[in-house]
Amino acid sequence: MDESIKIKKQDALDFHKQEKPGKIEVQTTKPLNSQRDLSLAYSPGVAIPCEEIKNNNSAAYDYTSKGNLVAVITNGSAVLGLGNIGALAAKPVMEGKAVLFKKFADIDSIDLEVDTEDIDSFVNCVALIEPTFGGINLEDIRAPDCFIIEQKLREKMNIPVFHDDQHGTAIITVAGLINSFHLTGRDIKEVKIVSSGAGAASIACVELLKVMGVRNQNVILVDKTGVIFKGRDNLNQWKSAHAVDTKARTLEEALVDADVFIGLSSGGILKPKFIKKMKPKPIIFAMANPIPEIMPEEVKKVCPDAIIATGRSDMPNQVNNVLGFPYIFRGALDVRATKINEEMKIAAANSIAKLARESVPDEVNNAYNEDDFVYGENYIIPSPFDPRLIVEVSSAVAEAAMRSGVALKPIKDINQYKKQLARRLNPSAGTVQMVSDKISGLGKRIVFAEGEEERAIKAALIFKNSNLGIPILIGREQHIKETANRIGLDGIDGLEISNAALSEKNDLYKSFLFEKLKRKGYLERDCQRMVNLDRNVFGACMVALGDADGLVSGLTRSFDSTFNHIKRVISPKHNKQFFTMCIILNKEKTVFIGDTNINERPHPNELADIAETMANVVRKLGHDPRVSFSSFANFGSPLLPSTEAARLAVSILQTRSVDFEFDGEMSVEVALDYNLMKKNYPFCKLSDAANILVMPGLDSANISYKLLQKLGGGSVIGPILLGGENPVQIVQMGASVSDLLNAAIFNAYGSIE
Repeated sequence: MDESIKIKKQDALDFHKQEKPGKIEVQTTKPLNSQRDLSLAYSPGVAIPCEEIKNNNSAAYDYTSKGNLVAVITNGSAVLGLGNIGALAAKPVMEGKAVLFKKFADIDSIDLEVDTEDIDSFVNCVALIEPTFGGINLEDIRAPDCFIIEQKLREKMNIPVFHDDQHGTAIITVAGLINSFHLTGRDIKEVKIVSSGAGAASIACVELLKVMGVRNQNVILVDKTGVIFKGRDNLNQWKSAHAVDTKARTLEEALVDADVFIGLSSGGILKPKFIKKMKPKPIIFAMANPIPEIMPEEVKKVCPDAIIATGRSDMPNQVNNVLGFPYIFRGALDVRATKINEEMKIAAANSIAKLARESVPDEVNNAYNEDDFVYGENYIIPSPFDPRLIVEVSSAVAEAAMRSGVALKPIKDINQYKKQLARRLNPSAGTVQMVSDKISGLGKRIVFAEGEEERAIKAALIFKNSNLGIPILIGREQHIKETANRIGLDGIDGLEISNAALSEKNDLYKSFLFEKLKRKGYLERDCQRMVNLDRNVFGACMVALGDADGLVSGLTRSFDSTFNHIKRVISPKHNKQFFTMCIILNKEKTVFIGDTNINERPHPNELADIAETMANVVRKLGHDPRVSFSSFANFGSPLLPSTEAARLAVSILQTRSVDFEFDGEMSVEVALDYNLMKKNYPFCKLSDAANILVMPGLDSANISYKLLQKLGGGSVIGPILLGGENPVQIVQMGASVSDLLNAAIFNAYGSIE
């Protein structure tokens, strides 16, 4: 064993051992801070939901975690590539599976290792724990035991039972094949498929493909002995079900004129000379781990136009079950499905395939430090980090469950359900969706100043295709189209493009700008140069003169640089000043922080203005504003000159006719903890925890939101620029497509009178 492998081994051991051993823990979902909380959580309060469940078993889904709890169960008889290592040794894998359920679909999961290889004992054990769980995920059980176990449990249990090694692999494989057929112009009813391996996963793949239209005679299975043909001796019932009339007896013979090779067997068994006998543009899914049936580079040497997938993360087109099982269970649990049937599996496969054909989100590129994920031979399966999976796959599975009659709790509004799914993993989704709903169909015209940038083009297309408004890209049309073609974006011809240097509005914009700047040291030719050459100035002029409703910029320049150019054109509202606000969201709270980017040390009047503007915006976003003027001090303790501005701001607001709650100065821990606030400062005028934090200075505000952003635990929207006569948003340099899109959405929302 070389040194690098030793290091990797130790890294893995350290990872599992550090801090708390293992990878999962149990956390409470209800407060336990008082005697009353304890009485409600346990005795005597817990008796009440017990009685309700006794009278109506379905009430367990309302009063317990059952509806979001999945058991990951194994006997350790076929663990990864390790074989029959026993139940206890399988526990790290099962814990890992539980982690994936939580990470990708917000499903709580408990691993159970059952120490028996007796089928009936295993089945009885699992069946008896049905009251605890909403679903059962079987894992790493050898064939043919897994077939028998799953069938018996499905007959006994009234909750979803899913053997991921079979069906998860099948669903992702089929999703990849759907796109492979699309790229190579193949008809699923005509393709010839050879599957190397006749275990649980291979048979599940073949069965799902046949359900979707592949002809029985067009599929040949090959096991260790050779081709599974009609008349062969010693075939179990699962293999014999797929035996066909064929003269082929070896893998090489079976592959003659085959379209597809599916490998779920052993490394290195597929030879380059075998591939030469397949049809042109062969599809090779070599999924043995860690060594595929054939390495991709070997395939490319003999067949450069082949489409290749493996089970490895360091190669293109990884067939990874995490693309399926979390979201399949998510959809099944949410409609209280009694089983996971073929209709639900097909729906999952189709939705996964569809996602790969769409533009790739930034989250995927960032996860792999790549920028070139485009649908094609090297991208036929979505990345596990695609945030759309939970929405699209889960909803497709839920709809299929309802159509097929296995849903006990049908979803009435599927669009609302999709919004709920988006919010599960991304707290900001709810706020963004609310704003998106407000602007949808209004046709607001939003300028993307850096229109030649890839991310700006992607954001503009999403903005347009989502019916959020009309994007305008500033840049050279030919360059924008070449960039779009290079990264595989469709629909670019439908975007409005404006070249500042060639615009018919240049003279008008120059005159407007000169009128604003002529007494600030600028000549007319200076203004002409800025309009012609500076995309931010040109875009701001479009907004100021009514040719657009909002502007998004900042992707390639610092905030300060971008802001300095834009404010030459767009002024603050009368008697107001520009400032920025960030929205901090997690599952429990939404907090608004300002000023995060512009005013270094606001005067008391400015702090009052910031509070008033933020309160209006926050109410517009659907929240009751409660303002805290933040400080390290609480109501004069300690009484220092540095806290005076906050105290004076409170006094100023008291003289104004405002319709929101405010108080201060107070520390953040007091402002955000209502119990602590009322205990120590009962005179405080806030009726609940503050949701608006007006910071005393730029340093504290900027540090606060960036610290929260980097440490995690929530999502950050912004900074959102406020106070201007016209809507303008400046993103952080290097912002993601999502950041640009959010800025455009809030811009359009800000333009509504």
